[in-house]
Amino acid sequence: MLEEILTYLGIYLLACLKSILPPLLGPAAGLSNLEIIIITVAGLMTSVALFTFLGEKIKKHVIPFFIKNPRKFSPRSRRMVRTWKRYGVIGVCFLTPLILSPPGGALLVSSVGAPRKQVFLYMLLFGVMWAIIWTFSVDWLIDIGLVKLKGS
Repeated sequence: MLEEILTYLGIYLLACLKSILPPLLGPAAGLSNLEIIIITVAGLMTSVALFTFLGEKIKKHVIPFFIKNPRKFSPRSRRMVRTWKRYGVIGVCFLTPLILSPPGGALLVSSVGAPRKQVFLYMLLFGVMWAIIWTFSVDWLIDIGLVKLKGS
């Protein structure tokens, strides 16, 4: 029982960092497709909620702790601004599970002042979409024998 809880918790915490990890690791842990999708979306939305509500405080108090001399216009910040200007809320929410990490996407939309209701709605919709696509893609790769699980 404890082993199962730790498995779920570990995969959930990985989902908070990167949404592709549960669909990749879930089958090896013996999770069903539905469990993988739920854990993936739950991890993504936890990160989004945490970093959306605490985004300004994180930027003000936590980031300076790790980066002593933050440059205002680093190549990364310029790239994030270009992404925001080009794609807006919907585009960033679409790209967050795919390319950005949940914390990165949530910090980006919170730092530009996007409406929270929109952010949560689009992150949830695109998170579910990508979780389903990834989960069933990995399942399909296992079924055709391109990916082998240990012991099968």
